[in-house]
Amino acid sequence: MNINEFITSWLEASNSYNTEKYIEKYAEGAVLNDPSVGRKFVGRDEIREYYNTYFIGYKTQTRLVKLTTSENQAHLEVDFTGEFPGGQIGGMFDFTFKNGKIATVRADLM
Repeated sequence: MNINEFITSWLEASNSYNTEKYIEKYAEGAVLNDPSVGRKFVGRDEIREYYNTYFIGYKTQTRLVKLTTSENQAHLEVDFTGEFPGGQIGGMFDFTFKNGKIATVRADLM
């Protein structure tokens, strides 16, 4: 698995609001933990809820700032812009991958 290409494709799906393409990047039982919203989202249905609320709902666009990878892991620093208070904020994602899909991700604001 080429993590750089995977992350690029994930960002493209996210920024184009292609929900199905975005969700297919996650394993069936994936866990997304976002302390900035105070909740863990377990499985594709809950991750879809998260994406619809915080990305589509706020018209969030995510710009890659820095990507660090190692075997089956990635740390992504990003810049978010959108229709939320302040309109711009930094953020991060820590991913683990299994079988070419996202197994876990921790998302947070910086």
